[in-house]
Amino acid sequence: MNIFVESPTLDDVVQALSKLPNVEELYEVTGEFDVIALVSAADIEEFRDFLKNKLLKIKGVKSTVTSIVLSAPKGPRNSSSSSSSSR
Repeated sequence: MNIFVESPTLDDVVQALSKLPNVEELYEVTGEFDVIALVSAADIEEFRDFLKNKLLKIKGVKSTVTSIVLSAPKGPRNSSSSSSSSR
């Protein structure tokens, strides 16, 4: 999830996000967005609740752009990558 933040509130927003259990990873970044958060939810209803009732109520969060992972062929969240042998 890419998050746009009001600049003076960046530290407070990051602190608030870090306390939310759905937020698994959190990064301050340069570029178009201010923060990238990897968020988990059991289903779309839980995600909607997280977005509407938690994230968007944090003072300083202006807006978000969300992408839903459909597949992870490579990376730390790919269950088969941990069982692959090293070369």
